[in-house]
Amino acid sequence: MKAVEPIPFAPTWPEPDPRYLRDDLHPAPALPLEDVVASRWATWIRQAAEAKAAPPDYVFGALLSVVGSLVGNARWAVPWPGWTEPPALWVAGIGNPSMNKSPGLDAVVGPLKRVESAKRAEVQAELMQWREKNEIAQLLKSTWKEAAKAAAKEGAALPQLPAAAHPGPQPVMPRFALSDSTVEKLATILEAQPRGTLLARDELAGWLLGMSRYSGGGSDRPFWLEAYGGRSFSVERVGRDPVYVSNLTVGVLGSVQPDRLKSLLMNADDDGLLARFLPIWPNPAPLRRPNAPHDEGFLEEAIERLVSLEMATNENGQFQPGYVTFAEDASAALDTFRHKVRTWEAQAEGLLLSFIGKMPGLSVRLSLVLAMLDWTGGDTDEPKEVTSVVFRRAEHLIEAYFLPMARRAYAGAARDAGERAGRRLIAVLRETGWQQFSTREIRRMERGGLSTMQEINLGIQALEEADIVRAVPTQASAKGGRPKRLYDVNPVLCISQNKSDRGG
Repeated sequence: MKAVEPIPFAPTWPEPDPRYLRDDLHPAPALPLEDVVASRWATWIRQAAEAKAAPPDYVFGALLSVVGSLVGNARWAVPWPGWTEPPALWVAGIGNPSMNKSPGLDAVVGPLKRVESAKRAEVQAELMQWREKNEIAQLLKSTWKEAAKAAAKEGAALPQLPAAAHPGPQPVMPRFALSDSTVEKLATILEAQPRGTLLARDELAGWLLGMSRYSGGGSDRPFWLEAYGGRSFSVERVGRDPVYVSNLTVGVLGSVQPDRLKSLLMNADDDGLLARFLPIWPNPAPLRRPNAPHDEGFLEEAIERLVSLEMATNENGQFQPGYVTFAEDASAALDTFRHKVRTWEAQAEGLLLSFIGKMPGLSVRLSLVLAMLDWTGGDTDEPKEVTSVVFRRAEHLIEAYFLPMARRAYAGAARDAGERAGRRLIAVLRETGWQQFSTREIRRMERGGLSTMQEINLGIQALEEADIVRAVPTQASAKGGRPKRLYDVNPVLCISQNKSDRGG
């Protein structure tokens, strides 16, 4: 880590706690690609990343999310009776614009959209044929109704409805990836396409912030909280019948810049939404020309194979997931892993604690996705169970990569409540440049995490202990009432901000 340069201090102020004046960014973990996927996939990922001048981490993250969304409700993992997990994975690529986040994600999303386009062209031809049949069917129904009315009036036997009056189910246009959609529209798509889909956003911050705004139907947040878990969900519509989705399963893939991520973390609601994301924040890729051609056809073949998975049906003919159970030794390994996670939880705070709490379920999802990757690579039959070998790979991926990556990405939200409030207050002071402020002024700003006096007092207490702010003695006004609570700001805060702005 870069050494922090000494900062001159005002003579009347003690040296402040340095942790509030810098961002402690954990190092990026190395991607253990060859340890968790077959060599053919590892080679493809590295070549695709090189072709896009992007870190392989982005390509790998996109691949996990896309594979999980394509499997969707066709296959769910079952570690033991009573516990099921859909394979949906939410992935956030983090980095500055120069990191080539979007090209890295597009290495996977691009072929997905090409396969979708080809499938839609096939269905379009079927849809045209169905529409012709439907027109004939409507005419036959109309003629049959008139004949039935006449027969009923005469007391004669009712005519039989011609078989051609039944055009069959309307073909459904496949939607493998959406860039944007209202909750109502997405629910309608999922009602017709029960296996699920993927939301692929170039920029996640606007989507995450936007769902917190209320419209006539309320916030979109409950919908998305359920979209990760595959539970049933009903979307009410004014003046129309509600849309019911039996298994609401949607993968999410997108990118976010570090400064926008910081804003999200500082203003995050503690409802577990952000903790559902797998954060991927690698070091920049070296600049060099590709050494080998990148075979996009390999991925398209794998996507075609995943699309061919058929959903199971229940005794009523309704679609439901097919279940992939864990082998006994895989279940035992998972149980041991859960105890390990419990020890990590005891050492975590805030969003990191939330993220760690989801790791047992994440390990189950990753196990199924990795098993499906093996199958799509053409080396194995479709997996009927998750073996301990596959689970160990998922466990290693979490412990060696995703947990350190979460510490790197969510460090700002992994602190205790006092430190989080203190850092929010510092952000306000740096933004305004105030050298003195009152608690009323802070409250009027209505910032997330500083909207109540309890939160403001927590932040002030933390910064007082850190020697960054200190109370100014005040007296009650002649009219009586409480004296104004004023605080001076350590001048070092302004100095450190100027150095940060200059890249120092």
